[in-house]
Amino acid sequence: MVEIKTPEQIAKMRAAGLVVAKIHEACRAVAVPGASTKDLDDAARKVLAEHGAKSNFLGYGGFPATICTSVNDVVVHGIPDTETVLQDGDIISIDAGAIVDGWHGDAAFTAFVGGGHAPQLHELSRVTEESMWAGIAAVKNGNRLIDISRAIEGYIRRQPRPASGKYGIIEDYGGHGIGSQMHMDPHLLNYVERKRGRGPRLVPGFCIAIEPMVSLGTPKTHVLEDDWTVKTDDGTWSSHWEHSVALTEKGPLVLTAVDGGKAKLAELGVTAAPDPMG
Repeated sequence: MVEIKTPEQIAKMRAAGLVVAKIHEACRAVAVPGASTKDLDDAARKVLAEHGAKSNFLGYGGFPATICTSVNDVVVHGIPDTETVLQDGDIISIDAGAIVDGWHGDAAFTAFVGGGHAPQLHELSRVTEESMWAGIAAVKNGNRLIDISRAIEGYIRRQPRPASGKYGIIEDYGGHGIGSQMHMDPHLLNYVERKRGRGPRLVPGFCIAIEPMVSLGTPKTHVLEDDWTVKTDDGTWSSHWEHSVALTEKGPLVLTAVDGGKAKLAELGVTAAPDPMG
């Protein structure tokens, strides 16, 4: 069952999404050479406390931290610790969430640590982020779930191939419904698999976390012995971007973007819904 939200519930999700945006802002400032991934987690905890919000990551399925910190060839679900110290030239994907009044927000971004990154790493992050926005632009009344998947995959496939030879669209992880829980139906693939059908129709009140994960090589991954950390099978580096999005009567609202997605969606010819938070 897909949970359809009322405008009042979407407004509460927007409040949670803005806390997630604050967490991202704090983590960007801390993600510098010499910082440990635990330092980033501490920054996220501070933001949650300042806003009276709860973590939806901490304790989820036994996860021991407030955010996920995935460095270089770690795709997703990296666990913050004091031993993982960021180095000049690293990339890190930071996934964060928040609960406000029982409603969830969830978003991720890829940051560059220090400088000297190869052009193909910048392009990897750009392609992943832009594919996310292509998916967000497909959140339209009357579309189906597969239209989001098609938009994400189509954008990635149209890009020039990297020096490594190809982009790998991670197969084992994808987006998800979000609302009164962090992970809900439906599961969103970042590529089209026709045997799964077209998926549910998008209607006002439909909320989805759109999160492409792309590597510079294989789409295949494996999980480490900690039962959380996911790495690429071939050791190529990866990027992860995510926003939580609500479809309203007046179009999509990007719940975890500071401006509700207004500026970026305008570039794509889409009008963002009015922000219920003003």
